[in-house]
Amino acid sequence: MQSTEKKTEIRLRGIGVSPGISHAPIRFAGTDSFEEPERRALDGAQVDFERERLQRAVTRTREQIREMQREIDGTLGAEHAGIFDAHLLVLEDSAVLEEVIRTLEKDRVNVEWAYWGVINRYLESLRKIPDPYLRERAIDIEDVARRVLKNLRHPDGDAAPAGFAAPGASGPAILAAHDLTPSDTVGLDRERVLGFATEAGSPTSHTAIIARSLNIPAVVALHGLHERMHPGDMALLDGYHGLVIVNPSPETLEHYQQLLLREGELLRELELLRDRETVTADGRRVVLSANIEFVEELPQVRQQGAEGVGLYRTEFFYLNEAELRAEDRQADNYTAVAKAVRPHGVIIRTLDIGGDKLWPEYFEEREPNPFLGWRGIRVSIARPEIFKTQLRAILRASANGKVGVMFPFLSCIEELRAAKRLLDEVKSELESDGLPFDPNLEVGAMIEIPSAALMAHTYAKEVDFFSIGTNDLIQYTTAVDRVNERVADLYQPAHPAVIRLIRDVVVTAHDHGIWAGVCGEMGGDVMLSPLLIGAGVDELSVGAAQILRIRRAISRLDSAECRDLLDAALQCGETAEILGLCREIAEAKYPELID
Repeated sequence: MQSTEKKTEIRLRGIGVSPGISHAPIRFAGTDSFEEPERRALDGAQVDFERERLQRAVTRTREQIREMQREIDGTLGAEHAGIFDAHLLVLEDSAVLEEVIRTLEKDRVNVEWAYWGVINRYLESLRKIPDPYLRERAIDIEDVARRVLKNLRHPDGDAAPAGFAAPGASGPAILAAHDLTPSDTVGLDRERVLGFATEAGSPTSHTAIIARSLNIPAVVALHGLHERMHPGDMALLDGYHGLVIVNPSPETLEHYQQLLLREGELLRELELLRDRETVTADGRRVVLSANIEFVEELPQVRQQGAEGVGLYRTEFFYLNEAELRAEDRQADNYTAVAKAVRPHGVIIRTLDIGGDKLWPEYFEEREPNPFLGWRGIRVSIARPEIFKTQLRAILRASANGKVGVMFPFLSCIEELRAAKRLLDEVKSELESDGLPFDPNLEVGAMIEIPSAALMAHTYAKEVDFFSIGTNDLIQYTTAVDRVNERVADLYQPAHPAVIRLIRDVVVTAHDHGIWAGVCGEMGGDVMLSPLLIGAGVDELSVGAAQILRIRRAISRLDSAECRDLLDAALQCGETAEILGLCREIAEAKYPELID
């Protein structure tokens, strides 16, 4: 790597969603506008013509999406092509199309304006959702909507992907944009695009999943991207650490040359751990599984050597066409995951939606304090038929592999018992219907509210395992909204109260003869691994990209030393003290992982 100009080095920190390092000029990319189209009044004779225009645009969009599916199927395989099944569901959502037609007929307006208005209401609702996994679904809807609008504007145009304005200059580059859709990412020229950086995005987006699968280094959530870099600026993109360095100095380039050499050596060493069990230095076994939201993530789960799926989020089924929620569709999906991870298992979290993240039918039911409102198991119990449909699908999948179920957002024992009663009802129904299932399917309680942590001894008598959801446990213990930038610095995974609650939950589980795992982001932080090993957790479920690094960290840790560390941490009054203890042991045991 060589620098050709002496300019001030600028560092922009975001989130690394696809690992790798690239060095090239910056090239900006735009997207087709999603601004409100011009509104035109129609006379009665034009309404039928506008309906036909919509149908032609939908048909053309369907052809384009299927063409992308074929391209991805040939490049990455059917599991990744399945990402665009969701796009087809969005495109053909009967509720959306019927509302567009009603608007067209009632208001006598052009179809572009009617379609934009309906879609935009959905998008505005989704963008208000704090949960990043659900908020990212707005990107998929907007991707499809842009394509439809483009086909309405240019019915005789070519079938090029909508949304992506390819850079005009030739030669390799790092692409910078406000955001990229899944279609944009599939359409990237991988000979010319060495990496991309965006202002929007998250690790859970379809765009991030595709980038990882295509081995394109990527950094998202970069604030001030357009203000602090310019076309043609040389930049270094670090997808491992979520960093974009504009005008890197010779010293920085030399550092990264050495980092690339070390990272290459580390990756080769980590690869040797792929098919090994996760065992501490003193021989204590820990199950290391993966968190997923989509079946498209399964190739990486297998590639990274995860021991099954410890958290399968199912909210996606409830943010699309109702057909996707049908029992058979869910059962087929859960069965596919169960078969794919054999001989390991999959733990399916029942619907964790509601309050601040309602599915489209209930978007208008706003709540004054959604974080403390109608969500998680509360919604499921209040909608027993919807809940029982999901439970039937989960039980049916259990006949084809090792499947467990866990209930989210439990705040009292009555909620757990109500959920288990409905599960028993479903088992009886399946028996009557002659449908096979595993009668010994494991049932778990998610511990993510302080009241559940403090009453864990009551829950432990009625479940087979605990899964500690650290994201919400931290949020509710510290009273900090983790997506509120004003208080984000107070969201502290190593807060003394959080550490004490985790320790107490694990001890309670073991006292009652059940196992306890961690499925939140805390489990994937190698700096905090000593605390979790010291607490005695039996299982960690983390993002697939973190599997091998966590396995390496655990293999270097001694259980007794980690217990001593935990005891010392419990005497601390400040988070900084606990982090200092963790860093000390991490630097001594696996410095290469925290460089």
